[in-house]
Amino acid sequence: MSTQLFNRSDVARLVDPGTLFASMQSAFIDYSTNREIPARRFFSNLPGPGEAMVLMPGLAREIPAYTVKVNAKFEGQEPAIRGAVLLNDIETGALLAVLDSFEVTAIRTGLSAAMATDKLARSDATKVAVIGAGVQGVYQLGYLEMLRKLDSVKVYDVSLQRAKAYVTRMRAEMDTEFEVCRTLATAVEEVDIVLMATWAKQPVLFSEMVPVGCHVTTLGADGPGEAEVDAELIKNNLFVCDDRDLAIEMGAVGGVGMGTEVIDAELGEVLAGQHPGRINLEQITVYGAVGLAFQDLVTAWQVYCSASDDKQQNYDFLA
Repeated sequence: MSTQLFNRSDVARLVDPGTLFASMQSAFIDYSTNREIPARRFFSNLPGPGEAMVLMPGLAREIPAYTVKVNAKFEGQEPAIRGAVLLNDIETGALLAVLDSFEVTAIRTGLSAAMATDKLARSDATKVAVIGAGVQGVYQLGYLEMLRKLDSVKVYDVSLQRAKAYVTRMRAEMDTEFEVCRTLATAVEEVDIVLMATWAKQPVLFSEMVPVGCHVTTLGADGPGEAEVDAELIKNNLFVCDDRDLAIEMGAVGGVGMGTEVIDAELGEVLAGQHPGRINLEQITVYGAVGLAFQDLVTAWQVYCSASDDKQQNYDFLA
């Protein structure tokens, strides 16, 4: 059996967001309601400027394959995530495909975050703040716009130049009003949704800064000792995560020294209707995601199946 190779542009071209959205939603529901094998991450320190190398094995009951993702973060590099996703047949172990991990990770993270944001934010929420004008700022906002109309977007980044470049790019892709803000506090004033994906190691968004009725999605805390939002924001409001154990081990909850008592639900439980999620317009909601390995599998499997249906088959192969 040949092994297919998919680079960044292959992955981006072969993914169908609408189909992937439905598959990802089903996978989250199944993970939280019928969990058989927990999602795990295995870290190994790297010498030099790279952050810890991570190995993530991915499984989902509806997919006859499994993935192993190996990648690391290199802050300041483009792209910052370097690595590969290996897609294997679950019956034989045959290596079906090798995919660029940057594009797979960016797509599945942004789409899942947008799905959670749309589910937990008020139905009339149209004013957004993007904190962190990097790759996930692009993907989160782009996928969220597919799910709901957005009237305005305020952008803050520690690099003013990067924030301006982000706005220039997104203005060309979205018919929405954009504003570059010079402080984070200004960016979150009078907004309905806050999308965060930064390199912060300590909280930068505090409870008193968040407007009544706002929703916050925080993605930056995806490793041990990392945090973007403070303990009060999590503790005093509705907090939803992707995985309870990982939220404590290496996510937003553990990053500010708290435990299971502050976690109200997993996203899969909300999507399944086992938890109501938001219950009124004044409620502040927070979604904190670490990222789960089955998301890589769901995305990689769609890419692989799409390529199999592509009559041109313009992909490289390993014999």
